[in-house]
Amino acid sequence: MYVFRSISDLQQDLRAGHVTCVELVQQHVMAIKNASHLNCVLETFETSALASAQRIDENIKNGKAGQLAGTIIGLKDTLCYAGHKVSAGSKILHNFESLYSATAVQRLLDADAIIIARLNCDEFAMGSSNENSAFGPVKHPLDPKRVPGGSSGGSAAAVAAGICHAALGTDTGGSIRQPAAFTGTIGLKPTYGRISRNGLIAYASSFDQIGPITKTIEDAALLFEIMSGKDAADSTTATEPVPHISKSLNDKKTPRKIGYITECVEADGIDPEVQAAVKSQLHALQAAGHDIIPISFPYLDYLVPVYYVLTTAEASSNLARFSGMHYGYRSSEAKDLEQLYKQSRSQGFGKEVKRRIMLGTFILSAGYYEAYYNKGQKVRRLVQDMTLAYFKSLDAIITPTTPGTAFEFGKNSADPIKMYLEDIFTVQANITGVPAISVPCDTHSNGMPIGIQVMCDRFNERVLFEIASQIKIPQKP
Repeated sequence: MYVFRSISDLQQDLRAGHVTCVELVQQHVMAIKNASHLNCVLETFETSALASAQRIDENIKNGKAGQLAGTIIGLKDTLCYAGHKVSAGSKILHNFESLYSATAVQRLLDADAIIIARLNCDEFAMGSSNENSAFGPVKHPLDPKRVPGGSSGGSAAAVAAGICHAALGTDTGGSIRQPAAFTGTIGLKPTYGRISRNGLIAYASSFDQIGPITKTIEDAALLFEIMSGKDAADSTTATEPVPHISKSLNDKKTPRKIGYITECVEADGIDPEVQAAVKSQLHALQAAGHDIIPISFPYLDYLVPVYYVLTTAEASSNLARFSGMHYGYRSSEAKDLEQLYKQSRSQGFGKEVKRRIMLGTFILSAGYYEAYYNKGQKVRRLVQDMTLAYFKSLDAIITPTTPGTAFEFGKNSADPIKMYLEDIFTVQANITGVPAISVPCDTHSNGMPIGIQVMCDRFNERVLFEIASQIKIPQKP
């Protein structure tokens, strides 16, 4: 079995003939079968992956291989891949096959990446534990009794388990960074608008972003570079030039001003070992010559409420298209049009998705729109203004990625509010649109990884990766 270290090392080994793309696909198909107990793969694309591998092996021989030649990548089940099924982890899209590929996916394919599988996730990306999938929960590779995080839990678990070299996830309130922290992988949420959302099954359109989950900072930077950039199919994509970061991460580092939010790092509710790990990293950064500055963020308690007010409102609108009329699941019991809508949606959507649709519909209803949605938008602006104001004097802000480590199944699922609070440190980046990355920084005494989060100003991923590359990642035995 080929031992993957990084994409750059893989490229060298492929060119040297130490391994072929076909061999890589065969090995990863076997790895998927051996890890079936984790339930992170919903479907293996063996036929198309082998066809791609054969073509890319020829490209390598002819000296025409792309930047990602032979890189085995898994897709979260919210991303479209032409000619392949996609379901968003839901019954409502039963047997739906995509007619086109998401822009981000196509850019990876154009660079000679190999898509190996679609990966399990919380239904319509709504969840923080991967317990909400219609296809059963994903299990943590280090401890099957624990959750891998969500909603991109299948993507994080697949990378951590070696099922793929990297995976794509989506991040609406922490759905890349939180499972990355739980599984000891690296998870990036780029600036809103950096990567096209064309071909992403939407949850909350003004929050959603596609990003990579990888084993190294360099790989995350490379995938970011390839996927980013203006897309005519998505009017929200930015025109800012995409920085080339992956080749310069080992350059001499500039001393930076790094803030840490005291309410996040020093709060009583944080696991003491998580707190100690983050403080240790802050001390190490200070010793390396960076200026470490404590800052206060008084709106912390408002982040999760405003996030759920606004995202559920957007979800109510986005998910109205899944009616049983045009595609996906349709109830066989309906006797008229009204019953068709009601029964298809009631039977096709899961409990958590229905909860959020109903909450969002209530928020947008007459008499409550001003009280909730408009007020939520005003709070969002306050949070954004304060966050961006800090970046006028700071290069980055650091927090824990999560208050604790991966928890056991069922521990939080009975209490939706407790589950929603798992996102307390990650939602700020989505509310404000700034880039954020989670990097593993220590291992808890319970054996679970601990993640640290770095945030930077909008479109400043260069500094984000520069600082992230200086986090001391624990070495696995």
